[in-house]
Amino acid sequence: MGKCRAGLSSGIDYFARMGQGGGGSKQGSAGRTLGQEKPANAGTEAIRKRTNMSEHLLSVEDLSVRFGSTDAVKGTSFYVDRGEIVSIVGESGSGKSASALSVLQLLPYHIASHPSGTIIFQGQEILGASDRDMRRLRGNEIGMIFQEPMTSLNPLHTVGRQIVETMRIHRGLSVKDAEAEATALLERVRLPDPPGKMLAYPHELSGGQRQRAMIAMALANKPSLLIADEPTTALDVTAQAGILELLEELNRETNMAILLISHDLAIVEKVATRVYVMTQGNVVEEGPAAQIFSAPEHTYTQHLIQARPRGRPPELPVTAKPVLELKHFCINYRGRGGMFGSSKVFQAVKGVNLQVREGEALGVVGESGSGKTSLGLGILRLIESEGPILYLGKRIDNISTQELKPLRKNLQIVFQDPYSSLSPRLSLRDIVAEGLELHESHLTPEEVDERVRQALEEVGLDPEWTRRYPHEFSGGQRQRISLARVQVLKPTFVILDEPTSALDMSVQAQIVDLLRALQQKHKMSYLFISHDLAVVRSLCHSVIVMKDGDVVESGSADDVFHRPQAPYTQELLAAAMLA
Repeated sequence: MGKCRAGLSSGIDYFARMGQGGGGSKQGSAGRTLGQEKPANAGTEAIRKRTNMSEHLLSVEDLSVRFGSTDAVKGTSFYVDRGEIVSIVGESGSGKSASALSVLQLLPYHIASHPSGTIIFQGQEILGASDRDMRRLRGNEIGMIFQEPMTSLNPLHTVGRQIVETMRIHRGLSVKDAEAEATALLERVRLPDPPGKMLAYPHELSGGQRQRAMIAMALANKPSLLIADEPTTALDVTAQAGILELLEELNRETNMAILLISHDLAIVEKVATRVYVMTQGNVVEEGPAAQIFSAPEHTYTQHLIQARPRGRPPELPVTAKPVLELKHFCINYRGRGGMFGSSKVFQAVKGVNLQVREGEALGVVGESGSGKTSLGLGILRLIESEGPILYLGKRIDNISTQELKPLRKNLQIVFQDPYSSLSPRLSLRDIVAEGLELHESHLTPEEVDERVRQALEEVGLDPEWTRRYPHEFSGGQRQRISLARVQVLKPTFVILDEPTSALDMSVQAQIVDLLRALQQKHKMSYLFISHDLAVVRSLCHSVIVMKDGDVVESGSADDVFHRPQAPYTQELLAAAMLA
């Protein structure tokens, strides 16, 4: 494995890098004290009574996970049999991912420990196993799909090279055979142009394409157990449906067991055999998926099932004036290619026309690579574009950067992943105040603090938290911080790029309600980019549907969702189970 450590460190052998940080035998001797008294866990008691651990492919018994002085998992038990698709569901912070990562000992063991627990895989205890034994299992007998592939893929090497490396390390394949299998895998996970994607770097793929590449890596060595941690979070609805179909197909054909970690109950209901429901480190309910979704017994399970974005946006007044307009708007990317190194043009956005009125939310939907995010970045002139951009009736596409700078206050954006868009070195106060100090430098420190306080209260955050840093907040709270950072400037037009995709259902509903309330209060206009059609339906007045850079359908949200005309729109709605 020396090559893996010093070489590519591909997506699957990312496990090896994680293992070096303190997993394996290190935590087995220092962090694991079996038999320690733990909080009662009624939800797993019945499981313990009827579970013979050696009979199952994977058995987790009485598992506890402690981070410092915080108990994240409290004596949880679950099992997975060959051929099963078992899901653990719950909101952020429930302990589901910590439980799954414990199986492969990928927790940060300089601060994490296991006060109690046993993990049996194929009849052998692996909690406390050596680094060497765990490296043999990781990516070989047990594969894993991570939620955020960009942090798991090596940015310095092509996707193909990373898949090939793990096949050669674990299976001893020749380069030629590994490349052939890797190309076939990319085709199987429905990546377009598999030979081309073999030569692509992670940053050259869309979010959904990166996730599919990560799934291909996880399947490369035909594992007995696949742990999938939010595997479809970043995917559009058609790709999501395709990946779920693929996982079910692999499960049927190879008898591969799947442990699915997810907050998306629609996905779990569709594919899971059995379900465990977790909250606050405990399993509170478990049983066959059909039973859990048709007759949930625990109040928390009932809360999860009912927590979906609801409602519709208020009607727009007929006198609402246009805030932003695009006319024949195009975005072209130039790359190397062709004879003698000539440039190759890829048209990401093709002659789009749209209008957003005061107080309106315009939804932009479509698959990964359809041009949605490019459209948003082009509107804000963060990338080059062609065609008029009119803000309050005046063109801003042909003005200088210096002339554009004062308008930045009114044209804001909220990104998909707040953790990567918030500086880890700035406190909550400094993050929210940064825009004020740039655009309203005349304010006194006291006035800035007051504006920050007001913005935090508006988005539902405690003003007393201003000295905290991003890592101290949950995903939903970080997204509220992103909204506060925008809202403190009182913008008129905000681009929201997948702001709810990585959030729990209940938190999604809260963010949608918050966005609707802020919009009504301040008459802001939204361009809401999303692959989650249920969220778009609950927030947006009108919708445009994009495919390969073109707008294939547009109209009011009611017309698009209830009377779709384009076959592609009908396909999207069917994949999202909204048709």
